[in-house]
Amino acid sequence: MALSVSRLSSIVYRHMWLLPHFPRIARLAAFVYYRARYAGGAVPPEGPVLVVANHPNSLLDPMMVVAAARRPLRFLAKAPLFPDPKIGWLVRASGAIPVHRRQDGPAVDGSNAEMFREVHTALAGGDAVALFPEGISHSASSLAPLKTGAARIALGAAAELGVFPIVPVGLVFREKDIFRSDASAITGEPIEWADLAGRGAEDKSAVRLLTDRITASLRSLTLNLETAQDRPLVECAVRVWEAEQRVMPEPSERVTRLAATTSILAAVRQDDDAEGLALIAAVARHQRRLTRLGLRPADLVADIRISRGAGWLVGRAPLLMPLAAVVGLAGWLLFVVPYRATGLVTDRFRLESDVRSTWKLMFGAVIYLAWLLLLVSMAVVWFGVVVALLTAVLVPVVGMTGLLVREMWRGSWRDARRYLVLRSRRSLMDTLRANQRELGQRLDALAQRFPSGVQR
Repeated sequence: MALSVSRLSSIVYRHMWLLPHFPRIARLAAFVYYRARYAGGAVPPEGPVLVVANHPNSLLDPMMVVAAARRPLRFLAKAPLFPDPKIGWLVRASGAIPVHRRQDGPAVDGSNAEMFREVHTALAGGDAVALFPEGISHSASSLAPLKTGAARIALGAAAELGVFPIVPVGLVFREKDIFRSDASAITGEPIEWADLAGRGAEDKSAVRLLTDRITASLRSLTLNLETAQDRPLVECAVRVWEAEQRVMPEPSERVTRLAATTSILAAVRQDDDAEGLALIAAVARHQRRLTRLGLRPADLVADIRISRGAGWLVGRAPLLMPLAAVVGLAGWLLFVVPYRATGLVTDRFRLESDVRSTWKLMFGAVIYLAWLLLLVSMAVVWFGVVVALLTAVLVPVVGMTGLLVREMWRGSWRDARRYLVLRSRRSLMDTLRANQRELGQRLDALAQRFPSGVQR
């Protein structure tokens, strides 16, 4: 039987034990599961704030947003999650506020008026509230049309609180369902809405204007492609430009350039611009050649002198020491069983890519904890309580340290291979460098012809 919104709310308030600890736990979980990076501005550390974010990755999105915010956030979550025996406890413990959506069936108690009251109460109490205004988690290549809930919440609360920060957070994942892939959370500047605050939530024009501003802000912080197949092309174009300009951007700067390049790409296709289409084809060819060689645009402008290579080798020397080898191998041996088991369990379910990481993390947490308890129990039986306590502390540390060491090994091997390719194939590299310089100039010229896409 469906629970009423008011009863769900009372359950939430009694079980918010996780909320104060959520930022530290989220940052730790994000550090373990992804190679997570945080960029941009900052969420105000205290006082009422409304945080809005895109929603490409189910329940891992709140983890990334909280990690970026560095303060407790109370999320709006769909009502059916609360009584769910698998994840309801987590939703309730984190202080989420239930919201009933049309697709969840006939609204209980007639409306979400109770939800709006609770959000306004939370904001009035100085809490930070977060929501995903797309309304759904999805794997589309672009931001979905935003619902008006965020704007109505802000305009409704403004009657009591006045203007307070609405802060956008853009989430960008390289391969969101892959363990230890790249993930970025980019915090934007607060959205300007003081001119709309006095108009109220019943003013449809004000709601639409504020929703449009939220949309524009989130689009500037996220990657929005016509098709997912465009991503390698757009990324190559941006990296070529950065390499030729000798730019080493922060994640937020790169996303801004990716957004600008995507806009230019769409304009070129819409106008059927012959010169632009020829450049797109040239960038695609360059990207394919570099991929076959295992190179990146930045490698073509890298310093490959012998002295530079020797300095790099000295810096990586600790990775060749016996201790690094022992830690790397020990970390793998300690956790290869739960790692494989997590993959096998997850693969038994036909999961969409936007929920796969969520279930992989949840299955993994249970399996890894059970494995650790097994190791500790074995240590108690064979060696006693002291060794068991050391096992409980050291095994996770060695496991994570070993993982980082193995990642550095793989990164160093790729760097060494690229260095050898660059030095051994001088004639080909000269040709590629000349081609890339020309592409950089043509990209600059194209940006001048389509200035609406330039957001550098």
